[in-house]
Amino acid sequence: MTSKTLFEPYTLGSLTLSNRIVMAPLTRNRAGPGFVPGDLAAEYYGQRASAGLLISEATQISQQGQGYQDTPGIYSQAQIDGWRKVTNAVHTKGGRIFLQLWHVGRVSHVDLQEHGAAPVAPSAIRAATKTFVNNGFVEVSEPRALALDELAGIVNDFRQAAANAIEAGFDGVEIHGANGYLLDQFAKDGANVRTDAYGGSVENRARLMLDVTAAVVEEIGAERTGIRISPISPANGVSSGAPQAQFDYIVDQLDALGIVYVHVVEGATGGPRDVAPFDFGSLRRRFNNTYIANNGYDLDLAASQLADGKADLFAFGRPFIANPDLVERLRTRAPLAEFNPATLYGGGSAGYTDYPAIAASSHP
Repeated sequence: MTSKTLFEPYTLGSLTLSNRIVMAPLTRNRAGPGFVPGDLAAEYYGQRASAGLLISEATQISQQGQGYQDTPGIYSQAQIDGWRKVTNAVHTKGGRIFLQLWHVGRVSHVDLQEHGAAPVAPSAIRAATKTFVNNGFVEVSEPRALALDELAGIVNDFRQAAANAIEAGFDGVEIHGANGYLLDQFAKDGANVRTDAYGGSVENRARLMLDVTAAVVEEIGAERTGIRISPISPANGVSSGAPQAQFDYIVDQLDALGIVYVHVVEGATGGPRDVAPFDFGSLRRRFNNTYIANNGYDLDLAASQLADGKADLFAFGRPFIANPDLVERLRTRAPLAEFNPATLYGGGSAGYTDYPAIAASSHP
């Protein structure tokens, strides 16, 4: 047991965070033309800058990497310039923010791909999931398997996106290796039946995730590189026959690369924590830098896990939507507001930037 608290400063690499509470990535589908984050995004993130660390919504590294309508990118100059407004807003309020780098792989639709092309995947296996396109949820499209000689280009897209994020003023990046998207698809044998150097063994299926991480570290430094993983989440139709062996190996290699954190979805994304047997403590013991715990945390569970040394930082997702001042509400044990499900995805300021802080909401 320790006497640490969630509300004390924390050192993350070369950064000092004001507390141990992380705002998890939250897809809100509000990018403007050219998939550029606009002034509303700057207001939204600025409102939530009291989190110790903000992790941006998932942001595609290329048009091929997009899987949902109106999600932002980080591959054009206009997108870089749009994100700079966001980072300025956060930094002006003393916050810290990482950009989450995203390639959805097979979780996409032909209407989002250039020239109506098929989405890409480790293997030509359609995901049992839906995506949000043309203002509604529809079944994802049939993917094609990536050729071996295409993988270096995807690694380079992640590398360039990381450089673009730093140009936009982010404090670092989080590689999205979770929730059934491309890197997770490669890692899990339910989606990857390749027989080349990127399929088959634990080592081979981890290769693309580790290649990407090594390239990002080389580009921007290990102290500015984190990654999100979800070893047992069935999100977007992925499955793994031996997740413990797979992710023990992955975390060993991530530790060797010296990245600043691993962000672990403990259980089913947005669902039960005990969806399948898994020893998350094994990942914690294998990784020498910061461990961010995610999934179903409230104040009491986070405080208990911190006291037991099971994690360093704790990510809260949907509570941040309706509670821009979530840190203060948790600190004072004030009631939490509920979000409006009808305004989660797409739209304008309603259900995005119009949730009041508690001081405002208690004084009409």
